[in-house]
Amino acid sequence: QVQLVESGGGLVQPGGSLRLSCAASQNIFSIASMGWYRQAPGKQRELVALITSGGSTNYRDSVKGRFTISRDNAQNTVYLQMNSLKPEDTAVYYCKMFTVVRDYWGQGTQVTVSS
Repeated sequence: QVQLVESGGGLVQPGGSLRLSCAASQNIFSIASMGWYRQAPGKQRELVALITSGGSTNYRDSVKGRFTISRDNAQNTVYLQMNSLKPEDTAVYYCKMFTVVRDYWGQGTQVTVSS
């Protein structure tokens, strides 16, 4: 059973930065694609960024140029660097591991952007 543990959320002012981390419990991490999703109150969960096992990345339009997804296979960890944060980025952020057998979700970390 794979466990994903997110960290790094918190309260930040508009224009500020945060870096989220998601650590996986097993080393199948290196062959899996990883994604960051978010869910704001009353809204559907949405994909924010994706990184494949080969390092290719994809972002939703609203975060392009502000967010960067990266991974460290030696540490079984995926990161989401978030810069120039806006109030509309406020949400619970979840990481997701995609495998051929099934997908796994972390428990989520709250990000609040407010002055």
